[in-house]
Amino acid sequence: RYFLVGSNPAETKYRVLKIDRTEPKDLVIIDDKHVYTQQEVRELLGRLDLGNRTKMGQKGSSGLSRAVSAFGIVGFVRFLEGYYIVLITKRRKMADIGGHAIYKIEDTNMIYIPNDSVRVSHPDEARYLRIFQNVDLSSNFYFSYSYDLSHSLQYNLTVLRMPLEILKTETTQTRQESFDIFEDEGLSTQGGSGVFGICSKPYEKYVWNAKLLEAVRTAVHRDWLLYIIHGFCGQSKLLIYGRPIYVTLIARRSSKFAGTRFLKRGSNCEGDVANEVETEQILYDASVMSFSAGSYSSYVQVRGSVPLYWSQDISTMMPKPPITLDQADPYAHVAALHFDQMLQRFGSPIIILNLVKEREKRKHERILSEELVAAVTYLNQFLPPEHAIIYIPWDMAKYTKSKLCNVLDRLNVIAESVVKKTGFFVNRPDSYCSILRPDEKWNELGGCVVSTGRLQTGVLRTNCVDCLDRTNTAQFMVGKCALAYQLYSLGLIDKPNLQFDTDAVRLFEELYEDHGDTLSLQYGGSQLVHRVKTYRKIAPWTQHSKDIMQTLSRYYSNAFSDADRQDSINLFLGVFKPVEGKPHLWELPTDFYLHHKNTLSLSQTRPSYTYWWTTGVLKHLPLPFDEVTCAENRRKLTVKKFHKYEEEIDIHNEFFRPYELSSFDETFCLAMTNSTRDFMPKNVGIDPSPFTVRKPDETGKSVLGNKNNREEAVLQRKTAASAPPPPSEEAVSSSSEDDSGTDKEDEGAVSQRSTPVKVTDTGDNTKITENVVQSTKDVYGVNLSDIPSEDDLAIYARFVQLGQSQHKQDRGSQQFCSKRPLDKVINLIPISSFSQDNIYEVQPPRADWKSIEIFHAHIQAGRGNMQPLGRDDFLMYREYIRNRYM
Repeated sequence: RYFLVGSNPAETKYRVLKIDRTEPKDLVIIDDKHVYTQQEVRELLGRLDLGNRTKMGQKGSSGLSRAVSAFGIVGFVRFLEGYYIVLITKRRKMADIGGHAIYKIEDTNMIYIPNDSVRVSHPDEARYLRIFQNVDLSSNFYFSYSYDLSHSLQYNLTVLRMPLEILKTETTQTRQESFDIFEDEGLSTQGGSGVFGICSKPYEKYVWNAKLLEAVRTAVHRDWLLYIIHGFCGQSKLLIYGRPIYVTLIARRSSKFAGTRFLKRGSNCEGDVANEVETEQILYDASVMSFSAGSYSSYVQVRGSVPLYWSQDISTMMPKPPITLDQADPYAHVAALHFDQMLQRFGSPIIILNLVKEREKRKHERILSEELVAAVTYLNQFLPPEHAIIYIPWDMAKYTKSKLCNVLDRLNVIAESVVKKTGFFVNRPDSYCSILRPDEKWNELGGCVVSTGRLQTGVLRTNCVDCLDRTNTAQFMVGKCALAYQLYSLGLIDKPNLQFDTDAVRLFEELYEDHGDTLSLQYGGSQLVHRVKTYRKIAPWTQHSKDIMQTLSRYYSNAFSDADRQDSINLFLGVFKPVEGKPHLWELPTDFYLHHKNTLSLSQTRPSYTYWWTTGVLKHLPLPFDEVTCAENRRKLTVKKFHKYEEEIDIHNEFFRPYELSSFDETFCLAMTNSTRDFMPKNVGIDPSPFTVRKPDETGKSVLGNKNNREEAVLQRKTAASAPPPPSEEAVSSSSEDDSGTDKEDEGAVSQRSTPVKVTDTGDNTKITENVVQSTKDVYGVNLSDIPSEDDLAIYARFVQLGQSQHKQDRGSQQFCSKRPLDKVINLIPISSFSQDNIYEVQPPRADWKSIEIFHAHIQAGRGNMQPLGRDDFLMYREYIRNRYM
């Protein structure tokens, strides 16, 4: 047998699984459902060790040996022989949401379960094992022990509180605090010793190991089940004058109709589309960790292939194979199923941003636009007008080629209108200052306003043909717009507006580029070809050669390696199951029928052509059906009773781990990307605000130029979309491109890596000399004007004269000059007898008696002399104890 021993992070509670190794093809797992202490599990393993020795009392040959140490079970899989168990052996922390760690799988181990004595060999087993292991689990697979990654933050913080009203009827006393699923802040029982915790079923569309856990889901305790997602997870710290704000980006790739670029296009018969990814940006104040007391905000958007039956034939070996519509769908059946799923999960309005080309010499991408318009028009006939699907076509490629149009300016307008329609999620009500002095844009914001904050209703669905380059830039612009509203709602900025070239936007842009590169590698086989800098038209000239290399890499991957990757994904997700006597995976001419279930059996129920949505969805719009209180949603929830001080719900111990030695060098929150350390210029005197627009010469690795360059930089600061960003660390270029793609740098511009330089004009030549003394810019953070005006010089001369005459005059001369009117205006009293002294006496500001009293009490407390508590203090403390513990 194999004995699988699992523990909690503190290693105080244990569970044991027994896996039988005598069955050659069946999986036999016994879970005794008992929770062991550390002492009990040691005694159990000791007895097993003793009982399995070859001879009693012989210490040399132990009957129990450790096979592997792991962090979790990915699942169990069987091909043609027995079962394998897949274990996570290495992990890395990638993000932290409210004290809940999100880990990336770094390495896994597959162990064959049946013993060699009962193993029945099969010649094709090794090939299936190789294909399965082609899915690199160490590449962008994520999991969390305590946070549900398959659902959005809005779902986790609102729906999982839904049964509170039901549970109230079972208790006699309820705490005043809000109910939180993750912490010891919930409902107390009659004895005051227990709280209720709620567990929700994961959203299986985004779970990638659901099939691998299918064999054991009902046989083992749910603590053994670890659900993993595939996509992207990144987190950065935005420091606002020392206040830590965590910006997190989570992308969940759909496990339905999953595959590679040219092999998975359009939709399957169930409405699942290719390359469907849900991207969520989460913003929260990390100085307060609790979900109930902290400030949390999120915004969700989706990308996915056009929901039609279409494909591209790659046998022609063309870079852009022709697009063909595979089936006629006059009643938009697959589009209806797809948008029905979205209405259930996100509510209304569903906004489609279609970025495919509209004007082409040869009809290519336009085929998809025409079909999609027809499908949306047909479906909207039957929806109420206020919940209709909104369709926004915009030919992004045409705008990019135009020299007159700014792509990102136009995208910014679309982003503003989208965010105003959908709103965003925030778990706290509007601050008093925003109610008192509301911003113009804030009043027009959509979504659903509730007593605890705001809910996002509806979602933006962006697509181009591949849903990679153009889509990522459009999603970045919408995310940047939503980020401004999120920061405003948490009271961190005074207007919901963010400009390019600020530390905050550069940090966010880097997150989105990593996100885009990762998703592009998964689906297209290469990194992004066109980035945000490309569309801003300020990318360095070296970027063009990189773009060509990425295009070639993508073409090679699509032509030669995508078929093998598709087979691996089909096997990993359980789309194909090897069966003895049937064709093997590599013998199939196509996987079309594996993903389209209606090719194997006809559905007995025919869907309605007019009422194409699920029953009950329309009644609750604009709220998503998955988040409303109804019997169907309650069945997805499991309620469990915990003891008040149980470690399983003690988020403080789990996060801070007081039972183990912590090293600051290894602490995640100190090692993560930081706006101050990684993006803010290193010059002394720079404004530390991450919302200040940085000029090129403020980045530390910048382009220094003459007066024309400086004026141009000031002009560009005023136009957010066309302002040049700081150059990258690798390439420091003396020229940059503007919106028309022409070189605007003057000949006098000089670039230097680190040494401060001074540029002086001598005739026609430009001479560069080292500046030995630090410039005023480095010392004070501002540049002094070259030539002060005559008025400024006159005022300064008068000020110097007054200062000099003050020390030369004695008391008698002061009395002699007292008749002058100037004496009534200025009368400076020196505080020193030194003749060169120019510091004068000033009156300190007066403090009121209350402030003085508080200050003196503070000083006395520091010396150990505490003041006696008053009646108000006792009442306040008694109220706190009553609310907290009674």
